[in-house]
This record gives sequence, C-alpha cells and structure tokens, in this order.
Amino acid sequence: MSARRALALAACGLAGGSVLLSAVVVGKQPARGGGDSEPRPGGSAAPSAAPPGLLLLPPTASCPPAAGWIERAAGSGSYWDSNWDRREPLALINLKKKNEETGEEELASRLDHCKAKATRHIFLIRHSQYHLDGRADKDRTLTPLGREQAELTGRRLASLGLKFDQIIHSSMTRATETTEIISKHLPGVKKISTDLLREGAPIEPDPPVSHWKPEAVQYYEDGARIEAAFRNFIHRADAKQEEDSYEIFVCHANVIRYIVCRALQFPPEGWLRLSLNNGSITHLVIRPNGRVALRALGDTGFMPPDKITRT
Repeated sequence: MSARRALALAACGLAGGSVLLSAVVVGKQPARGGGDSEPRPGGSAAPSAAPPGLLLLPPTASCPPAAGWIERAAGSGSYWDSNWDRREPLALINLKKKNEETGEEELASRLDHCKAKATRHIFLIRHSQYHLDGRADKDRTLTPLGREQAELTGRRLASLGLKFDQIIHSSMTRATETTEIISKHLPGVKKISTDLLREGAPIEPDPPVSHWKPEAVQYYEDGARIEAAFRNFIHRADAKQEEDSYEIFVCHANVIRYIVCRALQFPPEGWLRLSLNNGSITHLVIRPNGRVALRALGDTGFMPPDKITRT
C-alpha cells in the first residue's frame, strides 16, 4: 500500500464519515495542468487543488458512514436524556390535577417539591479473586489472595473518611465473602443481600468475542434482571433525601460494566470493552439534576502490583 493511500485511509478513520473533505500531509503533489479545477458534469466545478503538501480526500463515499447511534441532525443538541431515571420533577407530577386558577404558581411549587436536593455517591466494588474450579456457587469461595485483596479494598474505603450509608451486595458466595471482609473496616454500616446483583450476561456484546458465548436465553433471563438492578439502584436521590449519600455495591464485573455504560448513556453493548480487576473500586456520582459523572473506573492503585488480578 502506498504511503498516500495509507494516510488517506487513516484520515478516513479519524473523520468517521462526518466531514465531506479532509486533508492530510503527504509529499509534494504533482502539478495539475496549471492548477485549474476541472469542470464536473452539470457545470459545477471540482474543489480547488490542494495547497502544496496536502492531499484532498474525496467526499464521504470513500469512507464508511458513522455508526447509526452517532448520527444526528445539526443543532439538535446533546444526546443526554435528562429524564433517564424517570425522576425529572415534571415527570413525577400529574399535570391533569393542576389548579386552573393558580396553575403556574401551583405547578412551580409542586415541581420544587419533587426536585432532588442531594448527591448520590455510588461505589461499585468487584468481588475479590475466587476459586474458579468450584462446581457450585457455594464452592467458589475466595482464595487466600482474594481475602488479602478484600482487606486492602476495605482499608481503602475506610481511609476515604466517608460516612457510608449501606453496603448492598450480590448474594453469590464470592461477593458475600468480599462484603464480610470489607465490612470489618466499616463497622456499623448495614449490609443488604440481593439476587438482582448476581453475575450474568447483561446484553450481547458488540463486537462479539469467541471465548465467551452464552446461550441466547441467558441474555433474556440475566439481562432483564441486571437491567432491573440498574433501574432499582442507579438513579438520582429521592426528593426527601436532605444530605449527600455514600453507598457501596459489591457485585460482579459484568454487572458493574453494564451499569457504567447505562449510567453514562453509552451504548450498553460495549460493556465487554471495559476491564475490571478483582477488588477494584468504581465511583459514580449522580447529581440532583440527574447528571452522572464517573470519578473512577476499576481503581486498584491502592494494591501492591503483586496483589492485582483479574479473574
């Protein structure tokens, strides 16, 4: 492949099909009959010749179109759905009950009553290393290294000096054992077990992988449950909540990766492109206005390198 062709293809990939003309630096271009543009069918002129050292790329016909979910009309605003958790104040009131005589004032009062006031800090913890050879869930207990990892995670969370409200954990053995070790460093924080956060196949990944291909029915069963976990646990604070909250969720890599994609409104099919170490900390922040920020993804910087695993 010539250098010019390689550069053209590279620019094509960078452009993503979103521009009509692009230019990349190449070697000196040969003269084109004095530099005049050639007429096109219908009388329109071709674009002017490229300045020395630049190669004009053709229109987007030579580049693959952008992914469908990226395309949007010009000036249509951002992709963000402010009512992603169905907790926008306007979505929580029944407009049919509005008092016609004092409509605007009453509506403003009711909207204010439904507005969230606090910020939620959600810490998603992946369970520690466990015995992969266990035939049943009860046999997939933490390894000695996994117990060390949980100790390190617990110490890290305690060192943050935050007043944690609760620890919600998957009912699977490896998550439960990780929770028990972490909770020793956070005395007094209540623990809640749930089946919703159990490991599973949330949605068929794109691109697919060859080493992991669950049955299609598993996506339907696990996907509905994990989506239910997202809707149940990941949302802005209730309007009655006065102070910021700090909550810990101990669960599994697939669940955490799916939750992160959904919370950030990224394509959920991309969940398998993310990677999480055992005992890692992922920190999501949900503001009162529904905005979501990812402050940490799979953090294990608090662990010595020889204690870090991803199984």
